[in-house]
Amino acid sequence: MPPSAGSRSAGPPADRVPVARAEAGLAVRRATELLAAFTPERPAMSLTQLAQRTGLPLTTAHRLLGVLVDCGLLERDENGTFHVGLRLWEIASLAPRGLGLREVALPFLEDLYAVTHENVQLAVRDGLESVFVERIAGRAAVPVLTRVGGRFPLHPTGIGRVLLAHAPADVQEKVLAGPLPAFTPLTVTDPAAIRRILGDVKAHGYAINDRQVTMDSLSVAAPVHGPGGDVVAAVSIVVLAGTALPAALAPMVRAAARGISRSLGADRP
Repeated sequence: MPPSAGSRSAGPPADRVPVARAEAGLAVRRATELLAAFTPERPAMSLTQLAQRTGLPLTTAHRLLGVLVDCGLLERDENGTFHVGLRLWEIASLAPRGLGLREVALPFLEDLYAVTHENVQLAVRDGLESVFVERIAGRAAVPVLTRVGGRFPLHPTGIGRVLLAHAPADVQEKVLAGPLPAFTPLTVTDPAAIRRILGDVKAHGYAINDRQVTMDSLSVAAPVHGPGGDVVAAVSIVVLAGTALPAALAPMVRAAARGISRSLGADRP
């Protein structure tokens, strides 16, 4: 006797659910690979270039790119070149560790810049890297290698060392065990030395980095605390090496970090 309409199960049979989930997961991963293929150096690419960079078959890349364009996550110009769409930016701006944090922190960053007219930066940790959420710089400020939305290793920068010093132990061990590239002849790459530096950062409440990323820069960084007391971000100032004493910069950077922490709801930053 055939089952009644009311007894029929909606959706795929139970044995198809894992398969459907795996297929959906594969499609999402492939779409993510296409989106992640765009970089500051390659903000626009053709179908062929995207397929080559992701290793996807041309037909698969073409199908997924069409869906991403339909959703507004990518845009395609009259030459058939793809670039990141406004819809993706709108969604990304909702990330609480991105635009939300930036909006809270910006008044304090602007005050710090108004006093110093130097590079002022705000970053969060994502895995084993720092991601820069905001940067304010004047025309006369020393050039830096970081950019808003860009990633950077944790070990060589002041802001990264603050984030790493307050990261879980397993994160610290992974960073110290991995490659520690040197950006200048003075970059500290010895794991034991970095471990001691991280201890000093936690003990003193700020980090000082002298010519670790470029030979003409010095940075001072301090932690930003969230409502639970955990370090959720870090603030830094980057100046021309030899033009300012770290001891004079540290109180200003720490004051900005405490102000952001209080605004985020930290009771005792």
